[in-house]
Amino acid sequence: MRPFVIIPAYNEAKHLGDVITRTNKFCKDIIVVDDGSRDKTRAVAKAGNAVVLTHLVNLGKGAALKTGCDFAISHGADILIALDADGQHDPEEIPRFLAGLQEGSSIVFGIRQFNQAMPLVLRFGNWAISLCANLLYHVRLSDTQCGYRAFTREAYGKIRWNSSDYSMESEIVAKTGRERLKYSQIPITTVYSDKYKGTTVLDGIRIMINMVFWWFRFVI
Repeated sequence: MRPFVIIPAYNEAKHLGDVITRTNKFCKDIIVVDDGSRDKTRAVAKAGNAVVLTHLVNLGKGAALKTGCDFAISHGADILIALDADGQHDPEEIPRFLAGLQEGSSIVFGIRQFNQAMPLVLRFGNWAISLCANLLYHVRLSDTQCGYRAFTREAYGKIRWNSSDYSMESEIVAKTGRERLKYSQIPITTVYSDKYKGTTVLDGIRIMINMVFWWFRFVI
């Protein structure tokens, strides 16, 4: 089984080099999608010998991850691992994701620890979105918004998302439920090294609305 690590990156030159170096210990096929960065993200990725794909303008995390996954599939990937570029995710945990897939799961979700290190807005928003996912799609995850996840080639064909922004993470959850894919979840450590960035309150509201819309679209 040939795994590829996909790293969407937008202005992440500060942390990206270290992420690539640590990922190289566990996977040699690393794809960085430079999503319209204005800093040296592309140069750092090239220096780390990663395959670099470039969006000329910022299209969003969902679009960047899909670009990387499509490229990996076309180049023989059997397993896709999504990893953030900002150092939040520890590449040392990649073997645990691979083990989950080898044990029969089609998709393995990383689950963050909900402690004081996690920003309050993130904890509350994730709780609300997770509750919505459980009620609508019967996918029982304690963390639907963590970007650290792995899935098989076959699963990607069923969960391939349309969302270009952070809603992508919830769309994957929704399609996992719709397709009744076998999934598992593993606890991960998360490092918030910079000021919080990512899903905002408005993003969370948009995601909730989308999840209801997808329910009508998928179920009815």
